[in-house]
Amino acid sequence: MAAPTSTVDLSAALITVPVPIGHWLAILPVAHCITLGAVLLMLRGYPRLQAWLAIPGLAALALIDAALLAKVAADGPLTMVMGRWLPPFGIAFTVDLFGALMAFTAALAALAGGIYALADIGESGRRYGFFPLLMLLMAGVTGAFLTGDIFNLYVWFEVLLISSFGLIILGSEREQIDGALKYAVLNLIATTLFLVGVGILYAAFGTLNMADIAAKAGDLRGTAPLMTLASLFLLAFGMKAAAFPVNFWLPAAYHTPRIVVSALFAGLLTKVGIYALIRVMVMLLPVERQELSPVIALVAAATIVVGALGALAENDIRRLFGYVVISGIGNMLAGVALGGLGGISGAVFYALHSMVLMTALYLAAGEIARRGGGFSLSALGGLYRQSGGFTALSLVLFLAACGLPPFSGFWPKVILVKASLDLGAWWLAASILLGGFLTTIAFGRLFLLAYWRPAAIALTPSGPRWRTGLPLAALTALVIGFGILPEQLLALSQSAAAGLADPQAYLHSVFPEGRAP
Repeated sequence: MAAPTSTVDLSAALITVPVPIGHWLAILPVAHCITLGAVLLMLRGYPRLQAWLAIPGLAALALIDAALLAKVAADGPLTMVMGRWLPPFGIAFTVDLFGALMAFTAALAALAGGIYALADIGESGRRYGFFPLLMLLMAGVTGAFLTGDIFNLYVWFEVLLISSFGLIILGSEREQIDGALKYAVLNLIATTLFLVGVGILYAAFGTLNMADIAAKAGDLRGTAPLMTLASLFLLAFGMKAAAFPVNFWLPAAYHTPRIVVSALFAGLLTKVGIYALIRVMVMLLPVERQELSPVIALVAAATIVVGALGALAENDIRRLFGYVVISGIGNMLAGVALGGLGGISGAVFYALHSMVLMTALYLAAGEIARRGGGFSLSALGGLYRQSGGFTALSLVLFLAACGLPPFSGFWPKVILVKASLDLGAWWLAASILLGGFLTTIAFGRLFLLAYWRPAAIALTPSGPRWRTGLPLAALTALVIGFGILPEQLLALSQSAAAGLADPQAYLHSVFPEGRAP
């Protein structure tokens, strides 16, 4: 289908008024990550200096994202356009509450990972570019959360994929190369499908601006292949998020890199896929999402149960946690399938919870290996006698992953189960509960074998190190805080869901004078 022609005078699209200072916050996180990544790359020969520049840089990123979140929460969505061209002709960064929440939570997870890397990544890994790659990864993740242009969403996916390829093979071990190959093939297929979808979308709409697409979708529903587009995007983003049946690459890849890299991947990368799916299906193509909701619900239920069963069967802790990631993706997909304020807010809440929790779980796996000598449940034991404090911290994370009170995983599951029952989807509610039950058994088995069972050999007591203990304790505190005091996060999640379901504020931010013809 040929792109619609336009008789608009492009000179009228040029910005003729100064951009408000506050709107620069929309691009500042990405500019900060790219600039710091370039500086760290130039300091390749100074690995220690790299590390001590990267940590303050990650802390600064969290502060910038916090300021952006505060502004968006107070004033509504904000838009910053590139090159003085007004939308839909120019490239726009449009930040709403959903994107700001995801970006801020990602920055917190990255800061925790960066601190942990001081102990986990040696001088060789730093020379090969861990910290520059981490900053470029955050540029891709943050750019995906903040962009208002769907082709730029593809570009930021490419940025984070390229940097993640570098991180996953850091060390060049045989197992890492094997995991990277599986990771690369499926993600490249997904990226190709995404690009094909973007091409069809541009042919149908004549624009790549998300606000413009959302405004035009109703008028083009009878002529444009929107169901084909929705199906392509569902498959592409489902692959990136590791949804069933295209989830097999994740447990085959996430256990191969350094543990801090696994933690960052588990906490951030699959959530970018879920973010893109929610953004496109809920805000841009809501009617098509409704029509595909039975399919999405079936995929969600299968993802939840397959992930939980995989966790129950695993002997390697890292692979076990990989299946927990997959099961959590199923819960978020359930929210997308349900739609409405309850379903979408539950998916948003669960995504924020999962970013923090999965990062913490993988960091805890690193501590388990350091204290117990490996990742195999067959060989582990005696961790409780070695450190009661670490055992208590681990138990909090395990209970949160199972969705048990009073921790952060409980509330989004309650929201999703209630939304399922309200719509009569009792089987979806049952799958969420069954997944939680099976996950509880898997973590109970892990706790009994690794912590409660006596060690097969005498363990040398290993005291805490602040580089590993501080980020783990901070993330666990967030898990507890989200669970005990969920009101603020719940309110933000509901506001984000409302903004996606009714994007008028988003559209007004992009087109304050009304949509361009």
